[in-house]
Amino acid sequence: MLGGNANQMLKNLPAGMLQAKELRRARLAAFAAGQVGISRDKVPGSGMEITGLTHYPLREPASGRVYNILKIQTQSGVSGFGETGHISAGELAQGKAHLLGMPCTSFEVIRNKLQSLPGLQAAVNMALLDAIGKSVHAPIYQLLGGPTRFKARVMTPLEGASEAELLASLERAQAAGFRAFSVPLSPTAGRETIRATIFATLRRLEKLRAAAKGPADFVLAGTGELNGDEALALSGALEQFGLLWFDEPCAMADLASLTRNNVSPIGYGRKIHQSSMFLELLRDEAADVIRPDIGLNGISQIRRMAAIAVTYYVAVAPYHDAGPVTTAASLHLAASLPNFFIQQIPHPKSEPDRRMRADLAGPSLETIDNGFAALPTGDGLGITVNEDALEKYREPSS
Repeated sequence: MLGGNANQMLKNLPAGMLQAKELRRARLAAFAAGQVGISRDKVPGSGMEITGLTHYPLREPASGRVYNILKIQTQSGVSGFGETGHISAGELAQGKAHLLGMPCTSFEVIRNKLQSLPGLQAAVNMALLDAIGKSVHAPIYQLLGGPTRFKARVMTPLEGASEAELLASLERAQAAGFRAFSVPLSPTAGRETIRATIFATLRRLEKLRAAAKGPADFVLAGTGELNGDEALALSGALEQFGLLWFDEPCAMADLASLTRNNVSPIGYGRKIHQSSMFLELLRDEAADVIRPDIGLNGISQIRRMAAIAVTYYVAVAPYHDAGPVTTAASLHLAASLPNFFIQQIPHPKSEPDRRMRADLAGPSLETIDNGFAALPTGDGLGITVNEDALEKYREPSS
């Protein structure tokens, strides 16, 4: 639906340029635009008005994984933390202009204001829910209607390019408690014959399954680089292997054709941050698992996407490749979704990286027991963010 000064837009556009449906909805948008919205001077004081926003850019010492933690301060002294992948100085300035003086409870109003800044919107959404949960002494999942589960099944991406590196990564991850794993598609896929890609992928997966100690499930993680015919040939060859799903096999435009002619489940959506694009996927029956990135969307937006998916009997397996604050947010999200399937959590191979994550949010958060992570049960995100560690690991300003 169009927003803003819709009346002026309609005056400036010839009728022939808009379809009838768009004209009808623009007319409704013009009426809605005249409604009185929330204004800072009309919100009753609650002590939860936002008074400050602090940004901590972080980088893991070995992997180089980058994530940005935000701290929101309120008038009452309650603070909330959120996280995303990248935030620019310009985005922060825009965010402060929208946030300062607003109450934390206006997280839906704020989400709408920050729609053009998806990563920042995601971090702010986590932080607002964290602050609200702390103020009422309840975990976020209780604010969202109570838990649908008390532990969340998790998977982790295996790291490495060679078979030896992937086998070592599998051994580390299994020792840490993981039972499901995302395996990278060979980076040469798309630049070699599909027969060679099929042979190399089958060999990689079979070696990993043979090396696994105990139960192990696998997702094949593509990057959308195959064309539709190549993705279909590879997916067909892998049917007997029994993947959980084939992730991001090809471009979105080729997905519907792939799913019509394929038995292996397909996952998609790591880069999508509009609910309408997931709706398009679901209408075309082009995905069996949707993979919205929580660091790009936040908790509230993914709940909206999941509500669409559940009407199509499609599962949600949120993507996460950031820091421990996002891990905590992911577990609250998992607890709140009836169609949750599995949550991706990074497991760095380097001890310094793992120690940094534990320093930031506590050692128990990313502890995995037989393939599951326990829900944080404290107020808000359920973790105590170590602000001394935030300063210790903070990247110097460039």
